Amino acid sequence: MSAPIDKLAEPRKGSLWHSVKTIGWAFLGIRKKSAYQEDLAKVNPFHVVAVAIGAVVIFVIVLISIVKWVVLK
Repeated sequence: MSAPIDKLAEPRKGSLWHSVKTIGWAFLGIRKKSAYQEDLAKVNPFHVVAVAIGAVVIFVIVLISIVKWVVLK
């Protein structure tokens, strides 16, 4: 027998902190396949997009700062 419709449409219950950890592992590129699949089932897509954009902005600012520090030294 198939699963009830309510179970199929169950909302994701991902926290913002869980999304931060997921994006952090994605930046490192080190993750087990089982943990990756578990993250996909738990994270909120809006949190992931927001955290990823913020992480990229911070990453670019850090890179620019390092280059300026090395060039001016």
